[in-house]
Amino acid sequence: MSSFAQPGLQSLLLCSDDKVVRVLRRVLTDLEIGVEHCTDLDSAVQKLTRQRFEAVIVDCTTPEIAAKILKGTHSAPTNKRAIAVAIIDGQSALKSAFELGAHFVLFKPISLERTKSSFRSVRALMKRERRRHARIPVELVVKLHTENARTIEVVTSDLSENGMAIKNKTKLPTSFALRFALPGSGEISCGGEVAWDGDQSQGIRFCDLPEDASVRLKAWIARQLQGADAEDPPVNCRLTDLSLSACYLETESPFPVRTRLQITMKMRDMELPVEGMVRVMHPGAGMGVQFVRQTFEEKKRVEDFIHTLVNSEGAVPEIEVRPDSIDNSPSAYSGLRTEGEHGDPLLSLFRTGAELAPDEFHGELRKQRGATEEVST
Repeated sequence: MSSFAQPGLQSLLLCSDDKVVRVLRRVLTDLEIGVEHCTDLDSAVQKLTRQRFEAVIVDCTTPEIAAKILKGTHSAPTNKRAIAVAIIDGQSALKSAFELGAHFVLFKPISLERTKSSFRSVRALMKRERRRHARIPVELVVKLHTENARTIEVVTSDLSENGMAIKNKTKLPTSFALRFALPGSGEISCGGEVAWDGDQSQGIRFCDLPEDASVRLKAWIARQLQGADAEDPPVNCRLTDLSLSACYLETESPFPVRTRLQITMKMRDMELPVEGMVRVMHPGAGMGVQFVRQTFEEKKRVEDFIHTLVNSEGAVPEIEVRPDSIDNSPSAYSGLRTEGEHGDPLLSLFRTGAELAPDEFHGELRKQRGATEEVST
């Protein structure tokens, strides 16, 4: 089967500051991201309703205009998953930018190197979000198993990480089990439910997709995509704090709050893969990550890694971070209070210190490190 190519990544830039536009054009061109530049609200709104963008970048000099664009982006059907970047004057505007829906911020005055560093994470997330929803045209035989032990055989018209479209004229039950062979990647078995119903086709959403099947499906789809959608190298970070349930990573390119991350920590002959969610983000400085879906065995591996790290003087672990998705589900908002906070000072700080200025937050981190060292000596 031939590979499936999509047009390159595209961004919408609303800004009338020539200096800012010049820097952003250069950075985005270097990163192979197309730019549609607008200087007024009306033309930006028109483009948002007619074209698809992976990122929307807005100068927040006029808050009312910025608010309309940032809020409008997430209500536009074709661009609701676009990564929103706000250009702001300083820390005082940070909270309002995030409240309006910005995922990333750029501080004025805009510098070439800092902007390029920030956009490495922006681009990685743009690609990841697009891959998650990419629909690969492919015909595969799928067997649907209903509750009354009936088996229905259908053929797909496309496939994505989250579901498939099938050619089918008959009515299906609302939920069922399904099974199909993924070319070169084995069999996929999971639950399914009808997501939409057309005249001669239907959309099926995957349910309870096993982790190993999800990994194989993501890898298969990534192989079908070419060019601008090839996966970026992992973002390198420096580990400064680590507990059983969380870590803090210093990086110039942190990901937004509620981004699910795949993190690999390597030290000597040890390798620790963990899944995390960003709970605290300090632009240009770092991010606090909560580990999610931890089993007893996974916590034990984290504990062993911490023990080895503490007993290896001068050892510096290598950290690789890849984004998976921005999670806007209700559990992503509430999970910090319910999962693992009790007895974990680092995780507790993510909740109680989320509103602190970066310098104050890092001061609290240093206090925690000092307390930990006192206990261990």
